[in-house]
Amino acid sequence: MNLKDIALRNLRRRKAKAAFVLAGLLIAVSTAVALLGLIEAMNQDIQQKLEEYGANILILPRTENLSLTYGGLSLGSVSFEMEEIRQADLVRVEAIKNAANVAAMGPTVLGAVAVKDRKVLLAGVDFQATKILKPWWQVAGTAPSDSGVLLGSEAARILQLKTGDHFKVNGSNLEVSGVLAATGSQDDQLVFTRLDTAQSLLKKEGRVSMVEVAALCNACPIEEMVRQISVALPDTKVMAIQQVVQTRMETLDYFRKFSYGVTAVLVLVGSLVVLVTMMGSVRERTSEIGIFRAMGFRRSHVIRIVLLEAGIISALAGVLGYLVGFGSTKVALPLFTGGNGIAVIFDPVLAAGAFATAIIMGLASSVYPALLAARIDPTDALRTL
Repeated sequence: MNLKDIALRNLRRRKAKAAFVLAGLLIAVSTAVALLGLIEAMNQDIQQKLEEYGANILILPRTENLSLTYGGLSLGSVSFEMEEIRQADLVRVEAIKNAANVAAMGPTVLGAVAVKDRKVLLAGVDFQATKILKPWWQVAGTAPSDSGVLLGSEAARILQLKTGDHFKVNGSNLEVSGVLAATGSQDDQLVFTRLDTAQSLLKKEGRVSMVEVAALCNACPIEEMVRQISVALPDTKVMAIQQVVQTRMETLDYFRKFSYGVTAVLVLVGSLVVLVTMMGSVRERTSEIGIFRAMGFRRSHVIRIVLLEAGIISALAGVLGYLVGFGSTKVALPLFTGGNGIAVIFDPVLAAGAFATAIIMGLASSVYPALLAARIDPTDALRTL
């Protein structure tokens, strides 16, 4: 019979204590795995949204503009040297170093027009680009043709127009091709048409008012891209729309720090559970250890028996802890991401980390009980029989 057989028999004989040690390690490891797995999945969810939802870079004309607003009420503006962007210059963006990271670029021309004796804002856009720039748009009807328009929901209500109606703008007859479902944004109040149509109606051929760029994706160097576009278009102001993204990333960072703190506390508690349980087990086996010592077992043999027992339980806790934590992540993830189809995949690094943590916790917490067992005097131990 070798030391491994002795350790296994001891575990079978003291199933309750072995189960208690296993439970302490299992709770610590599985909770840590679940928290870290949630963080990784939520980070994946955010990165996916960055790639799928909307424009994240704005290219605007460089101008000196003083906006007269107070408390959300717009009173107009005072502008100096108001310029627009030449559409022909936008090809320079295709030559920047990170041009491959640009998913879509949508030039927009804006201008006020009169529709049924009301002033409305006409927006000329590239409807192919809007499929990427504004994927949340839901249109009742079809995309506009050469002489067609797409009405925002509020604009359609106020102008009392519906799909198929006609109206005139600057002497041109236009047809309502579709009505945009309410978005809760300024799009609800606009009249959209093709870029070239709007440029013709507004007498702004070859010019655009702004450009929306979808380029904020996973691993995209957004600040560097802003700098590159600014160099390519020196007469424009280029900005990254990052407020919402940064807020979510900061929240995720706080959650990550919180999970590290919780993990540290659980590791400490789990280690204390192992320490107390193993010390109790050693005290119960005083006479048994004395017999081993009297039979010629060395102190190193006794230490190895105790550490083998702890190592076997720890290895089992590491495997089960990862599996339980992985399952918990899959169950809890829809509560944090809204069920966006983010998959929880096997992470070999996390699995190895969970296994190693369980082994280290179990062995480190059993060192003192093992040394205590090795110091037992065989003569004193035999007197207890």
